[in-house]
Amino acid sequence: MDKTTAPGVEPDRIDIDDPKDRAEWARKLDCSESQLREAVKAVGNEAGAVELHLHGVHSTTNSDRVRELGDSE
Repeated sequence: MDKTTAPGVEPDRIDIDDPKDRAEWARKLDCSESQLREAVKAVGNEAGAVELHLHGVHSTTNSDRVRELGDSE
């Protein structure tokens, strides 16, 4: 899993074939590995799309993301 959070970084991708990555994403997204596999199959491996597919919402807001990246103002 890519831990980089700098602005302009590609979105997190889920490596469904990597057992460690799969387990970490299943924990982070509060789903089973089977549900994670089905979601990746349905919407691709971009973590945000998978989260939206599983839960109908992103767990973080834009404000949370701005704080995480550091406000440049």
